[in-house]
Amino acid sequence: MMYRNSTLNFIRFLKSNWNSIYQEFKKSEEVQRVLKSKKITTVFQPIVSLQDGSTIGFEVLNRPESTNQFPTTDTFYDYVASSNYVFQVERCIREVAFEKYREQVNTNLEYINQLVFLNIQPQVLTDRNYQSGITLELLAKHNLSPSQIVLEITEKEAINNYNQFERVIENYREQGFRIAVDDAGTGYNSLQTLVHLKPEFIKIDRSLIRQIESHSEKRNIVELLVEFACKTNTKVIAEGIESSSELACIKQLGIHMGQGYALGKPKPTLRKGTLPIKAGLASMVFK
Repeated sequence: MMYRNSTLNFIRFLKSNWNSIYQEFKKSEEVQRVLKSKKITTVFQPIVSLQDGSTIGFEVLNRPESTNQFPTTDTFYDYVASSNYVFQVERCIREVAFEKYREQVNTNLEYINQLVFLNIQPQVLTDRNYQSGITLELLAKHNLSPSQIVLEITEKEAINNYNQFERVIENYREQGFRIAVDDAGTGYNSLQTLVHLKPEFIKIDRSLIRQIESHSEKRNIVELLVEFACKTNTKVIAEGIESSSELACIKQLGIHMGQGYALGKPKPTLRKGTLPIKAGLASMVFK
């Protein structure tokens, strides 16, 4: 009787949760298909010095093809971040990124020593498998150096154990990697993340850059980040710059580098960014 009741309860559970179970199955199946086919589009967005207009590197953006389960890139990565596929997906896109970047360098050696910015989930860095040297093997395979690689750790993701994570970060630094805190100013533990990780780069989230010339509150936050960066020998990169007025404002605030459509759109080929500031913009009076 007990066995029968348990079976009936399980059947009821399946019926009441059938749709969510089926959707989870389809999403899992879709991720496995992406891993197997490696149908990922890789594009490169230039990161430009706001002092001299030179291109110091490229952020590598990996976009899986749009599907019913994952209509946007964000929906794909949001699902992966909460699944058991994090390590497998990270390794797959890492290999695709290095391969595509090397192909571009082979056609134009001008970009051979550029910095390569890669987004990475914090939990991946603490994964024992990831720490086993797989990234170094991939770099060696494509004739790239760890000193070229900047690991972008999104500040929106919570880091549970800062002391442990700090030790992991130092291990990567000893191998030659550099660290960037991505989405700075929007996460849950902004200051704590910056203090513990001591990044070489701080990337200010696009939400703070959007129409910054018209919002004194945004400028105040950015000024604090720039002041902190100057005192810790850290470079600041503004993300999502789309207008000349935004560009003029952040340059006046002392931000070192920029990234966004106003400087260069993501492209499947490596292309330098530009600094299209018109005469007189840098001296604008902002509201």
